[in-house]
Amino acid sequence: MADKLTADARKTALAKLTGWTDVSGRDAITRKFTFKDFREAFAFMTKVADVANEMGHHPEWFNVYKTVEVTLSTHDAGGVTGLDVKLATEMNRLAG
Repeated sequence: MADKLTADARKTALAKLTGWTDVSGRDAITRKFTFKDFREAFAFMTKVADVANEMGHHPEWFNVYKTVEVTLSTHDAGGVTGLDVKLATEMNRLAG
């Protein structure tokens, strides 16, 4: 099981993650990705699904047309861990 990040480690990690913010009232991070159209948004989700399966760490996400809203938190650890930071970094890379 991954360890929950300390407040300082979380703050440092979040500062390096473009577009990601804290979720109010919850130990989680979130980002809204906006794409050209539904096809591009779905292609992004497919690429992320492959990465998430390899990591054994899956996002909470919601898709409407060209937007994908993502929330990351490691439920077993009760908050944000290095796995969330790694997946967020990969999502940013895949989104371009």
